[in-house]
Amino acid sequence: MEGRAAALGAGTVLNALATGTGSAFGIDVETRATVTLDPDADDVTGTIAEAPDADTRLIERCVELATERWGAGEGGTVRTDSDVPLAAGLKSSSAAANATVLATCAALGLSVGDAEDSTADVTRLEACRLGVTAARDAGVTATGAFDDASASMLGGVTVTDNTADELLTRERLEWDVLVWTPPERAYSADADVERCGAVAPMADLVAELALDGRYAEAMSVNGLAFSAALGFSPDPAVEAMPHVTGVSLSGTGPSVVAVADPADPETDLDRVRDLWAARDGTVRTTTTRSDGATIRGP
Repeated sequence: MEGRAAALGAGTVLNALATGTGSAFGIDVETRATVTLDPDADDVTGTIAEAPDADTRLIERCVELATERWGAGEGGTVRTDSDVPLAAGLKSSSAAANATVLATCAALGLSVGDAEDSTADVTRLEACRLGVTAARDAGVTATGAFDDASASMLGGVTVTDNTADELLTRERLEWDVLVWTPPERAYSADADVERCGAVAPMADLVAELALDGRYAEAMSVNGLAFSAALGFSPDPAVEAMPHVTGVSLSGTGPSVVAVADPADPETDLDRVRDLWAARDGTVRTTTTRSDGATIRGP
């Protein structure tokens, strides 16, 4: 009983820590999961390929919850490998959870589809919400991160109410994307929620922009507000602003993500790449994706 799946990393439009409303968009970096179920096993053992000593409770909890809900409580093993750096603000936890839940569904022989697919055994939103529950159980998120998880699972850009795990809107996107990730790491569960609450009026403005479809403007405002709240320098975002459609601190940092609408002739991601390459860390060029997480063949 083996299943495999992959889920997307994501960038931030609106950090949900201030008000519970969040927004994120899927990008073309993936986390992959392989789940092997054993009806005779009593527990689940996880492995993270890039970090053998990392905490595996999230992916293990995803398998446990999925088999409790859709299976017969099988144990087994789960292994993830990823293009998404851990604790970098690019939704590595959400991607790992989504990929693991879908891989478990595949191992159980269940089909997964969107709500309009009447033949699917499990909808992608059901799978996404189960992964969010696992993230809360594992203590890796302050809000449940349904915004990040929905963007990773569904692709495109989503706006969500994280207090109710409700999807408010989703749209397809076609942006070029540039990501700068400095050497340091920041864990979402360690973020100063009280300090983020101080920028709630700005978060409300960002939510209005996002719900109006002005996602790039929204992310730039978000980036300045949450860089200040979370103690990150706004300099990388500010130097990028003249050359991009939008730019923001992603999640609780430390990565900064810039986007360029291909239809906008004023953008120049190559110029931003040159600027960011002078900083410590890594720079990655990618794109948005609107297809979301998928079950993979054997």
